[in-house]
Amino acid sequence: MKEDSIGSSDVELVEELQKSVAAIKSEVAKVIIGQDDIINRIIVGLLCNGHCLLIGVPGLAKTLLVKTLASALNLKFKRIQFTPDLMPGDITGTEIIDEDSVTKARSFRFVKGPVFANIILADEINRTPPKTQSALLEAMQEHSVTTAGVTHKLEDPFFVLATQNPIEQEGTYPLPEAQLDRFMFSLTVSYPSAKEEVDIIKSTTTDTIHEVSGILNADNINKFQHLVKRVPVSDNVIEYAVNFVSQTRPSKDNNLEFISKWVSWGAGPRASQFLVLAAKANAIMNGRFTPNIDDVKSFLIPVLKHRIIPNFNAEADDITSSDIINRIKENIK
Repeated sequence: MKEDSIGSSDVELVEELQKSVAAIKSEVAKVIIGQDDIINRIIVGLLCNGHCLLIGVPGLAKTLLVKTLASALNLKFKRIQFTPDLMPGDITGTEIIDEDSVTKARSFRFVKGPVFANIILADEINRTPPKTQSALLEAMQEHSVTTAGVTHKLEDPFFVLATQNPIEQEGTYPLPEAQLDRFMFSLTVSYPSAKEEVDIIKSTTTDTIHEVSGILNADNINKFQHLVKRVPVSDNVIEYAVNFVSQTRPSKDNNLEFISKWVSWGAGPRASQFLVLAAKANAIMNGRFTPNIDDVKSFLIPVLKHRIIPNFNAEADDITSSDIINRIKENIK
């Protein structure tokens, strides 16, 4: 089969994907009330082999959401609580000395750390120093861990969901822009509606235990990830994504004056890649075999929000990166 083409077998795969996603959402809904948009985008991130950054105040069930999703996907899940004293070896693993009981010969043996799982929850990733943050971010980029000159491959699929608390900044180490760029999406987890909160209280203050069934496995997900890459995209959709991303960059060629006024740095080519991949995944999740510009538009904020760096003028004018994205959308055709 040619690259970037949908064949007859792929048509069946698209139908299988739709049914699987619907079943996953149904299983997650047994435990998680609301947050439909966040769940949908996390699934898109997984299908695109990307990683997600979840930003929200404590108590919004971010950890429970990730754990429930891992159960529904039937994947190996590990949670890493990031603290100031966490060391890189606590994430990747470490070499220990083994002694043979007979010969008494000693040798090094690598003990795998929690990063050797399919879904990693990096809880409060900004609470640990950059040296430890980079250990996880290297694994995200390379899908491998190297210790003592030996490279250990991580399991596929490998999906990192990192959380940050936007309120308490004392004692934190904010992720540098280059490291933020490793995350496909930046997702803001908002408060539930009044009705959703009532349902949450009813659900969590009883003795009922909700069992979540595993819908997929690692092989299924790898198969769907390859399917996403084969989805064809028309040139006008790619050109829209590339043009939009280029408009976020302050330069003399940019005809949007407010970009030079409000933006220090814009998004790089990785943003264009993620926009097109997200559009592909969104299209087949909705039963369409090629994405359109609306698919790209629906992911502009989660893909670009953490890649646009507003300057002091923007802060003085109370302008956020999301405001800048919306302003570009109004000015671009």
